[in-house]
Amino acid sequence: MATKAEKVGVVVSNRMQKSIVVAVEWQVRHGLYGKTERRTSKFMVHDEENAARIGDTVAITETRPMSRRKRWALARIVRRSAEV
Repeated sequence: MATKAEKVGVVVSNRMQKSIVVAVEWQVRHGLYGKTERRTSKFMVHDEENAARIGDTVAITETRPMSRRKRWALARIVRRSAEV
């Protein structure tokens, strides 16, 4: 069986119950000019314990569809955000 994909990103929203939105950023080189640009994708993520807070760096893993837009689950919290 193939291993599940894992991504690392930053929590941008945690207003929902048991759900967070994670922004994953990566770099890609422009085809013609060669300049690197940053691209961002946002994923709805299942967070069973409501553990993640805005600004936390988290690892997410692929899972079965939880709802129409949720296909990822919180694997672990890599780094907590600074307390304000």
